[in-house]
Amino acid sequence: MLQGGYQSVLEARSREEFRSEVIRFAQKLDFQTVSAITVVDHTLAETEFITIDNCPAGYAEVMHAPEFGRRDPVMQHCKRNSMPIVWDRQTYARHGASDIWESQAQFGYSTGICLALHLPEGRHFVLGVDRDQPLPSDSGQLTRMVADLQLFAVHAVDTALRVLLPEEKVTESPRLTPRELECLHWTMEGKTAWEVGAILSITERTAVLHINNAMHKLGCSNKHQAVLKALRLGLIR
Repeated sequence: MLQGGYQSVLEARSREEFRSEVIRFAQKLDFQTVSAITVVDHTLAETEFITIDNCPAGYAEVMHAPEFGRRDPVMQHCKRNSMPIVWDRQTYARHGASDIWESQAQFGYSTGICLALHLPEGRHFVLGVDRDQPLPSDSGQLTRMVADLQLFAVHAVDTALRVLLPEEKVTESPRLTPRELECLHWTMEGKTAWEVGAILSITERTAVLHINNAMHKLGCSNKHQAVLKALRLGLIR
C-alpha cells in the first residue's frame, strides 16, 4: 500500500499535489498531522522556511513563537542530526520543555516521528508526523514505521525542491561523466559498491569515488537520493 505513495510523491507537479501526497502518506501510516519543511540557508543571518502541513486551526498562532523553536527538543535534534527522532511526552520532560508538549498536545500533537535530510548548498528537508495516540509498543512495528518515513522523505525531498523553490533557485541539470552514470545505474539495480566495481572492472574504492562525485554534482546527501534525481532528470534509465 505504501509503495504507491513513493512513486506518487515523485510525480507531483505542483505545491498542492505535493501537499496532498504528503498528507495521504502520513495518514496511511496512521498519523493525523504532518509537516514537511524545506529550509534554505541564504546567509548566516537569513534562512528561508517553506512549510507544507495540515495543522489544525489555531496551532500556528500558539506554536510558532520563536522561543518555542529554540527550546523544542525535537527541532533542536533535527537541526544537528540526520537520524530520526521518535518522541513523546517524556522527550519534552527530559529537556525541561513540558510546557511546550502541553501546548501542542491540545491540538493532537502528543507523539510522533521527525527526521531531517541535510543537503549541500545550505538546503535541508524536515519531515515530521504526529498523532494523539501512543506509538506502537512493538519495536518491530515502530522500526518499520520509521523506515517507511525515511524512505518517503528520500523520495519527497527532490519534489519539494522542484515544486517549492522559485525557478531561479533550482540548478541546471549537472554533467556527470559516463563512469559516474554507470555507477549510478548499477546502484539503481541494487548493487553494492563492491559489486559495481566488479562489474565495471574497477576497485570498490573507485566505485565509491564515482558515486560520491555523482552525489555532489546532483546536490544529494546519499546515493539513493542521487539515483532518484538522476532518474527524474533522465540521466539514467
